[in-house]
Amino acid sequence: MVKVYSINECPWCEKTKKYLKSRKVDFEEHNIELNDDDRDACYKLSGDLMVPVVTADDKAYVMGFDKAKLDELLGL
Repeated sequence: MVKVYSINECPWCEKTKKYLKSRKVDFEEHNIELNDDDRDACYKLSGDLMVPVVTADDKAYVMGFDKAKLDELLGL
Protein backbone atom coordinates (compact mmCIF):
# COMPACT_ATOMS: atom_id res chain seq x y z
CA MET A 1 0.00 0.00 0.00
CA VAL A 2 1.28 3.43 -0.95
CA LYS A 3 1.13 6.03 1.83
CA VAL A 4 1.40 9.78 1.49
CA TYR A 5 2.30 11.68 4.64
CA SER A 6 1.06 15.25 4.34
CA ILE A 7 -0.19 18.34 6.15
CA ASN A 8 -3.05 20.75 5.55
CA GLU A 9 -2.62 23.48 2.94
CA CYS A 10 0.61 22.09 1.49
CA PRO A 11 0.96 22.78 -2.25
CA TRP A 12 3.64 20.10 -2.69
CA CYS A 13 1.46 17.54 -0.94
CA GLU A 14 -1.40 18.41 -3.29
CA LYS A 15 0.88 18.13 -6.35
CA THR A 16 2.09 14.74 -5.15
CA LYS A 17 -1.44 13.40 -4.60
CA LYS A 18 -2.61 14.79 -7.94
CA TYR A 19 0.35 13.17 -9.70
CA LEU A 20 -0.31 9.79 -8.07
CA LYS A 21 -3.97 9.98 -9.07
CA SER A 22 -2.99 10.84 -12.66
CA ARG A 23 -0.81 7.70 -12.70
CA LYS A 24 -3.72 5.62 -11.28
CA VAL A 25 -1.84 4.85 -8.05
CA ASP A 26 -4.05 4.00 -5.08
CA PHE A 27 -2.76 5.53 -1.87
CA GLU A 28 -3.67 6.26 1.71
CA GLU A 29 -3.25 9.81 2.93
CA HIS A 30 -1.83 10.24 6.42
CA ASN A 31 -2.13 13.81 7.70
CA ILE A 32 0.59 14.36 10.31
CA GLU A 33 -1.14 17.50 11.61
CA LEU A 34 -4.27 15.58 12.53
CA ASN A 35 -2.89 12.30 13.83
CA ASP A 36 -0.01 11.83 16.29
CA ASP A 37 0.51 8.21 15.23
CA ASP A 38 0.92 9.31 11.60
CA ARG A 39 3.34 12.05 12.67
CA ASP A 40 5.41 9.51 14.62
CA ALA A 41 5.38 7.03 11.72
CA CYS A 42 6.52 9.74 9.30
CA TYR A 43 9.34 10.76 11.62
CA LYS A 44 10.41 7.14 12.16
CA LEU A 45 10.48 6.58 8.41
CA SER A 46 12.35 9.68 7.29
CA GLY A 47 13.91 11.13 10.43
CA ASP A 48 12.15 14.41 9.69
CA LEU A 49 8.69 15.95 9.61
CA MET A 50 9.15 17.48 6.16
CA VAL A 51 6.29 16.57 3.81
CA PRO A 52 5.21 15.13 1.52
CA VAL A 53 6.72 11.73 2.19
CA VAL A 54 5.64 8.82 -0.02
CA THR A 55 6.36 5.19 0.78
CA ALA A 56 5.26 1.90 -0.71
CA ASP A 57 6.82 -0.46 1.81
CA ASP A 58 7.32 1.61 4.98
CA LYS A 59 11.10 1.46 4.34
CA ALA A 60 12.02 3.21 1.07
CA TYR A 61 10.53 6.66 0.63
CA VAL A 62 10.57 9.84 -1.42
CA MET A 63 10.54 13.24 0.26
CA GLY A 64 9.06 16.17 -1.62
CA PHE A 65 7.54 16.16 -5.09
CA ASP A 66 9.95 14.43 -7.47
CA LYS A 67 8.28 12.64 -10.39
CA ALA A 68 11.36 10.61 -11.36
CA LYS A 69 11.95 9.36 -7.81
CA LEU A 70 8.25 8.60 -7.31
CA ASP A 71 8.19 6.62 -10.58
CA GLU A 72 11.29 4.70 -9.50
CA LEU A 73 9.93 3.97 -6.01
CA LEU A 74 6.58 2.79 -7.37
CA GLY A 75 7.86 1.02 -10.47
CA LEU A 76 5.92 3.25 -12.85
